[in-house]
Amino acid sequence: MKAFQFVEWQRPGQLRDVPVPEPGPGEVLVKVSGAGACHSDLHLLEAPAQVFALPFTLGHENAGWVEKMSSGAAGFAVGDPVIVYGPWGCGLCMNCRVGMENYCQTPGKPSPGGLGGTDGGMAEYLLVPATRYLISLGELDPREAAPLSDAGLTSYHAVKRSLHLLGPGSTAVVIGAGGLGQMAIQVLRALAGATTIVVVDTSEDKLKIARSLGADATLISGDAAVTAIMDITRGLGAELVLDFVGVDATLGMAARVARVLGHLTIVGVGNAALPVNFHSPPHECSVAAPFWGSIPELIEVIALARSGKISMLVEHFPLDEAGHAYDLLHHGEITGRAVITPND
Repeated sequence: MKAFQFVEWQRPGQLRDVPVPEPGPGEVLVKVSGAGACHSDLHLLEAPAQVFALPFTLGHENAGWVEKMSSGAAGFAVGDPVIVYGPWGCGLCMNCRVGMENYCQTPGKPSPGGLGGTDGGMAEYLLVPATRYLISLGELDPREAAPLSDAGLTSYHAVKRSLHLLGPGSTAVVIGAGGLGQMAIQVLRALAGATTIVVVDTSEDKLKIARSLGADATLISGDAAVTAIMDITRGLGAELVLDFVGVDATLGMAARVARVLGHLTIVGVGNAALPVNFHSPPHECSVAAPFWGSIPELIEVIALARSGKISMLVEHFPLDEAGHAYDLLHHGEITGRAVITPND
């Protein structure tokens, strides 16, 4: 089969011929319909050499159809449309037993597409270690749904953990209106409809999309945006600030517009550092960097998508154009989320 693989550190991925994996006991073979291309993949491709053994197949946002069930695998049938939960854990620690395998307490567990050195879904087939990582898609198109497993789940978890702060008269600020930011707007509208949603970005085109998705106010990033947010919040700042970029400028803005007892949530992997002292961020403003989300939360994300309350803006690329998709992603030319379609 064909697979788009990470072969050499700090070099683009390559399309290669690899064997079709054979599922062992308890494992499932999934015929891949959609595999999302994520900014975290770019950070991996451009990073210095790490501990992972090369090569491996990219792609940690995966959806498709069950192709083969091995002995010991149950709960699905061949042909079922499924989405694959990405952060595979040990299944035995306390966090894994409640579905939070994103916070598995056993180090070194593999996850697909380079997040743990295991082959991902940018191939015709994906080997999944257990059926607990599969969630039924129902009538959803796997090509459209694939990014919900990361972009959707990550944004959903980041919003849900702060819902108790949001309600009538509250404000949530979304910094960065790319794929994850676009999903966060929809999740906020679906779960905290009474809150005022303010979106900040450097691109007017992305802000236009943000308005179409339900943003109440959209602002070009800079000092004027900080002033506008403080005016909107009557000088108090926002209850929730979600930074989907994570560079020095956005983290600095986030600290300036958060309020006392609020939440400042860092989702973007721009690798900047947030200065913390007695005066900034505001007093008892909690700063957190959540990672992905839980299996139960992905079930909730799929339920929202099936009800039509959230959807991902996607651009499709055949497997042999995966390299081109990553090049467009690198240059900021993907509107929402790029999805590779090995079996269209």
